[in-house]
Amino acid sequence: MKNHNGMRPHDIAVLLKIATKSKQKWFMKDIANELFLSASEISESLNRSAIAGLVSPNKKSLNTKGLIEFLEHGIAYVFPVRPGAKVKGFSTACTAPPLSHKIKSISFYVWPDLKGDNRGESVKPLYPKLPKACLKDPHFYELATICDTLRMGNTKYKDLALSELKNILH
Repeated sequence: MKNHNGMRPHDIAVLLKIATKSKQKWFMKDIANELFLSASEISESLNRSAIAGLVSPNKKSLNTKGLIEFLEHGIAYVFPVRPGAKVKGFSTACTAPPLSHKIKSISFYVWPDLKGDNRGESVKPLYPKLPKACLKDPHFYELATICDTLRMGNTKYKDLALSELKNILH
């Protein structure tokens, strides 16, 4: 087995995408196409996640409990985000569904994109093609924005984000 040299940001997106599949059968090539990543990136991502215990050794099932624990306790430290300048883009974090229906944030957060329909403080996505992948899958978009809320490390919104994440994943 290969050594684990640490998770990559797009590994989180791969795990979230697998979570959207629920009990459906999925193939690496489909995940690659849906996330705009190469097949080799998906393969390597699944290898890292298997070593970390976030997917089964055969890479066919997600360790949902482990993923939730990692997102709850580690994501803000491993892949932190600090909002930047105001730009045009797509809503994320607590200012995007599903959390935007429950939280009235003073700030507005977006993934920078000239095609976006909102203006707010910029948040760097986990990987460059994440917003494009989210536009094609609303369920994945919800998980990615919840993940961004956790990445920001805002304790005020963390409990609500975790509750929503658990509701979606269980």
